[in-house]
Amino acid sequence: QVQFVESGGGLVQPGGSLTLSCAASGSGFSDYFMGWYRQAPGKWRELAASISSFGTTNYADSVKGRFTISRDNAKNMVYLQMKSLKPEDTAVYYCNALTVGRGSWGQGTQVTVSS
Repeated sequence: QVQFVESGGGLVQPGGSLTLSCAASGSGFSDYFMGWYRQAPGKWRELAASISSFGTTNYADSVKGRFTISRDNAKNMVYLQMKSLKPEDTAVYYCNALTVGRGSWGQGTQVTVSS
């Protein structure tokens, strides 16, 4: 029953920035460990960033230092601030709970990094 809707993707030049947003349904959001996943064509979906219910964050080595995940429990929102974007960051980005609260995978939001 938990649903997440991603937005904010688009076309950006290498070195540019984008901020993605994820709107979550349900009243249990504040208890969920949340993640931003991404999947490029022909590749496995990978966890790019995660944030615990109390704000502890983790990042994949490929995005560490460039991406920042945050959450606003009052708004049931998760954000992914992306800076210094590289062509390798091109993918469909999805948000979802890591375990508790996991919902169906939605459409995601496309991020394309190209000049």
